[in-house]
Amino acid sequence: KKNCSLNAKSVWRNGHERQLLGSNICTSRGVSTCRQCLAIHPSCAWCFKEEFGQGGSSVSRCDLKQNLLDGGCTKEELEFPFSTLSVQKDTPLSDKASGAADDVTQIRPQKLRLTLRPDDARRFTVTVKQVEDYPVDLYYLMDLSYSMKDDLARLRSLGNQLAAAMGRTTSNLRMGFGAFVDKPLSPYMYTFPEEAVSNPCHGIQTRCLPQFGYKHVLSLTKQVERFTEEVAKQQVSRNRDSPEGGFDAVIQAVVCKDKIGWRGDASHLLVFTTDATTHIALDGRLAGLVQPNDGQCHIDRDNNYDKSSTLDYPSLALITEKMSENNINLIFAVTNNVVPLYQNYSQLIPGTTVGTLSDDSGNVIQLILDAYERIRSKVELELLGVPEELALSFNATCLNGELIQGLKSCSGLKIGDTVSFSVEARLHGCPKEKNRTFTIKPVGFKDALEVTVHFACGCDCEATAQPESPLCNQGNGTYECGVCQCHPGRLGDRCECADGDYRPSDQGNCSPKAEDAICSGRGNCVCGQCSCHTSGFGKVWGKYCECDDFNCLRFKGEICSGHGKCDCGFCKCGSDWMGENCNCTTRTDTCMSSMGLLCSGRGQCVCGACECTQPGAYGATCERCPTCPDACSIKKECVECKHFKRGRLFEEKSCARICRDEIQKVEELVFYEKNAVNCTYKDENDCVEHFQYYEDASGKSILYVMEPDCPKGPDILVVLMAVAGAILFLGLAGLLIWKLLVTVHDRREFAKFEEERAKAKWDTANNPLYKGATTTFTNVTYRGNS
Repeated sequence: KKNCSLNAKSVWRNGHERQLLGSNICTSRGVSTCRQCLAIHPSCAWCFKEEFGQGGSSVSRCDLKQNLLDGGCTKEELEFPFSTLSVQKDTPLSDKASGAADDVTQIRPQKLRLTLRPDDARRFTVTVKQVEDYPVDLYYLMDLSYSMKDDLARLRSLGNQLAAAMGRTTSNLRMGFGAFVDKPLSPYMYTFPEEAVSNPCHGIQTRCLPQFGYKHVLSLTKQVERFTEEVAKQQVSRNRDSPEGGFDAVIQAVVCKDKIGWRGDASHLLVFTTDATTHIALDGRLAGLVQPNDGQCHIDRDNNYDKSSTLDYPSLALITEKMSENNINLIFAVTNNVVPLYQNYSQLIPGTTVGTLSDDSGNVIQLILDAYERIRSKVELELLGVPEELALSFNATCLNGELIQGLKSCSGLKIGDTVSFSVEARLHGCPKEKNRTFTIKPVGFKDALEVTVHFACGCDCEATAQPESPLCNQGNGTYECGVCQCHPGRLGDRCECADGDYRPSDQGNCSPKAEDAICSGRGNCVCGQCSCHTSGFGKVWGKYCECDDFNCLRFKGEICSGHGKCDCGFCKCGSDWMGENCNCTTRTDTCMSSMGLLCSGRGQCVCGACECTQPGAYGATCERCPTCPDACSIKKECVECKHFKRGRLFEEKSCARICRDEIQKVEELVFYEKNAVNCTYKDENDCVEHFQYYEDASGKSILYVMEPDCPKGPDILVVLMAVAGAILFLGLAGLLIWKLLVTVHDRREFAKFEEERAKAKWDTANNPLYKGATTTFTNVTYRGNS
């Protein structure tokens, strides 16, 4: 039977419907109605021709389409519905939120209609785009317990700065404000002494407001100065226990759309600031509150939450549901001491982000900007109203056209980026309704895809059924789709036999072999046909009552693990499941790490769970492995692309998808955690890079990066001065050497001269050339004294 099933599937997928050797998946089930036939497999068809299969023919009415046509059934007498997909509305995506925001389209298509047969599937594509300059509604929800006194003082001066900062991301901003403390009931509030009721700060010798649950202060408005004015009027209060009643305020801010002023055509940001933990569902029992939170709006005329003393705190599931219904993005701006708690909440509530608030809220503007950037950089699909019988699987095409199987979210996006998701819808079983509508929408978006599914489980010929038809032995059954559906107590092709009829000659037709039990021991042989007994465990059927829907392998007490149907002793697994008892999923999305690698490349995905094979690796997706030899090399690429904006991942534009680490610059590396790893590498500029990474308790990866240690380049001035100095030095040195050589040479020559002069011997004589200094002349004309 298993081989026949596979053969039939092969025939169907190749589009060639032909008779297979032996029985095929359609003829092997022994069905007796058109509806049962169509439920076997999408390749099966039913012939409702009145005389079909009679006159000794062994052709079954339920068979492959071509077999029925070859057997004499015409196309007009065939029931063979097929799955279809049609687009009902497909408005193009918008580029910018200009004009009326109602005209902005961020998802396409907007409406689809599916017709699905059981066990058949159709695939369609959903495209999402984050348009530019989309309107933003920002509602600031603040804890006004006494410990937030400094934060309130700081916020009074930040209103205009916050509006200016958000104005750089959108030209259509509205801001509102609300405040909370906790339920005004004991044991959450001070009730003694009596003065503490009206002044909870009586015990610390100061004054503050009486404790309140939640009050709505300012509806969303474009007038930023009003935000500043209203915040300036606020005063703190004081409660008794450490957890606050913040989730009471969150649920009211989410559902009271008219009071808050949420627009249907804007991004909704709910900023939740506190320095303490918060009460959740069932904590109200401490004050005797047993009525669950109803998730409805209960803000009175004075803008106070009037059910604070009546209803319990909301559950995380209720908050998630209402946030999804109203397209709210929740930002937890909390102090460092409670960040791990709110990170856990964030993992349970889609559409939330967490930021660390400084002690006086001085960084709240940057925190909101970063959170809004993270919200706008991620697109995650959520499903609303999907029938249990319909299985959806997703493949995401994110940045750079990269296909990621099993994911329905993309991150690391910029405003204006477009991503797409391939969705396969497969039908398992038949719901009671003929049509159902469900919704696929990005978290926090107003835009959505509406999908209407028509379940092609029935046959058109059922509409022409003839109750108490004369064709069924004078009205002993209903003639439907070519066969008689006999009344209780009647059997036979035409309901010609009754339960009490007994003919021994017919018993040979009620067992496959003479030695086998009649009707497999689970029925009576009547008129040569098996009338199967009813069973409290399930249905028994088949020509010889050999089949049932309860004798299959179980897992954890459920037949076929609850992931398939028992069909004649064998589990027929649903989509994405396999194994003898359908307890092994074939999906791998649960094994995909945040870097998009199967089991982080350190293990194998077996039945939807990672089996880590790399020594030292652990975690749900083997993502944690401080001692792995590849740890530094993987994080090195993240440091390169995310911190220095370069490298392979940066060029491939896959940095945002693969690297989810938080980068922090530090002066020096110290061990923040025992499993922290120090890494060093040399980059393309011959700089030595030092960084350290570790994972905190919530699984968040943090990289501490030092300034690179680079070889210093030459200083031009120093080089010029050095060259000039060298030239001057060489010149002076040359002159000195020349002078030294000349001096040495002169001294040697002089010494040689003196030596030769001392050796010379001269005779004494008059120099013939010498003339005396005195010369006497005689004047010949002189005659004396006469």
